[in-house]
Amino acid sequence: MDVTIVGLGPGDPRHLTREAWEVLSAGQEVWLRTACHPTVAHLPAHLTLRSFDDLYESAEHFAQVYRAIVERVLELARRPGGVIYAVPGHPMVGEATVRQILQAAREVGLSVRLVEGLSFVEVVLTALERDALEPGLQVYDGIEMAALHHPPLNPDLPALIAQVYSRRLASDLKLTLMNQYPDEHPVTLIIAAGTETQRLIHLPLYELDRQEVDHLTTLYVPPLSPVSSFEGFQETIARLRAPDGCPWDREQTHESLRSNLLEEAYEVVAAIDAGDMPSLREELGDLLLQVVLHAQMATEAGEFRMADIIAAVDRKLKGRHPHVWGNQKVKGAQEVLIRWEHLKREEREGKGSLLDSVPQAVPALLQAHIYGKRVARVGFDWARPEEVARKVREEIAEVEAARTPEEMEAEVGDLLFAVANWARHLGVDPETALRKANARFARRFRAMEALASQRGLNMSQMEITELDRLWEEVKEFPNPGEDDGQEAKAPSNL
Repeated sequence: MDVTIVGLGPGDPRHLTREAWEVLSAGQEVWLRTACHPTVAHLPAHLTLRSFDDLYESAEHFAQVYRAIVERVLELARRPGGVIYAVPGHPMVGEATVRQILQAAREVGLSVRLVEGLSFVEVVLTALERDALEPGLQVYDGIEMAALHHPPLNPDLPALIAQVYSRRLASDLKLTLMNQYPDEHPVTLIIAAGTETQRLIHLPLYELDRQEVDHLTTLYVPPLSPVSSFEGFQETIARLRAPDGCPWDREQTHESLRSNLLEEAYEVVAAIDAGDMPSLREELGDLLLQVVLHAQMATEAGEFRMADIIAAVDRKLKGRHPHVWGNQKVKGAQEVLIRWEHLKREEREGKGSLLDSVPQAVPALLQAHIYGKRVARVGFDWARPEEVARKVREEIAEVEAARTPEEMEAEVGDLLFAVANWARHLGVDPETALRKANARFARRFRAMEALASQRGLNMSQMEITELDRLWEEVKEFPNPGEDDGQEAKAPSNL
């Protein structure tokens, strides 16, 4: 056998398997991925022990260490008698070098024997008194997870995160986990599991990097409760649509839910405009409900699945951000926008008009704004805001010159379209601006009604000049948030 890979168990020499002991006893030399493992001191006394620990000290990244180990092991394997390579735990649990050796050995025609060992998982579960299969255990490498921005975990299920070997890594890992779990979420550090020095430290997530840890440290993350995962929510919706689910939900179609989708989107916008974060959280949930319902109906019809939706938009995002997922360099946000438009033009090439993908169901003012942005991509636009302002004045004159109802409708439409483009040139979103103006008007008119009622006035019997004075008076009322540019809460019945 050219390469024999031996698992040394999780730490206590009692956990070394009989097969591993026999292989080691028959050998003369063993190469250790690391000598920093409690079992090493209890290996057969006649063995010559060599390790790759010096590589960890000289290389900048673990990937470099692993490549160097693999190259060296394959070189040693070509000697008469091959090489015995020993790793902590089980060779196929959290051992990147083993996976790479298996692949590289196949490519060059070397044989590999795997000698199993007890992994860290079994002794950690014993320490926690947990069953790996109920409700379902996730196992992840702490080094890999700490390099991410969002944990690839289902929060409805428990997780074991191995190799939390330093406080610095624990700090990075904490930040990743806090993107999904509350700061106070209870977690457990298991140190030296299965050995005489085993310790369990229960603590809130935000304190994770305040503890001393080492290479025998594993983190246990219990599930959130109740359902918090995307997968769990998909199960809820699938259950509603199942034959024994809710009759109303089962009857719905893409078409019947069209107005619901628009309504929920507007309620999200209303919560944003109001700066109401509790409402935004709730309304985003209602909007997500609509998205998952449509995905479930498509799944049932065999048209597409949620995984297809996510894969497509993820692929699109990464393709349009080569400066993040590629080698391109950008100097700032403006260059990002220019390259974004260039990539979108390449994607649309041969696919029809620039305007084809603009939804017909969006509000007319917003649609005008989008049309203006789209055609500006090919240079069909005014050069300066002043030019658009002149166009607005021209359209006002044409409205005044219109004689028939049809002419008036057309000219007012042209005027509104010109105003939408003027707003764009001024850096203002016209839909948001009008929505805030509507909210201001509604708030002031309600105040005007209240003031008239306090004074015993009947607004329907007042002259316009009296109403104007009342209007000017309420405009002087203090309006929270208006001075700093923040709009007061908009009406919810948008």
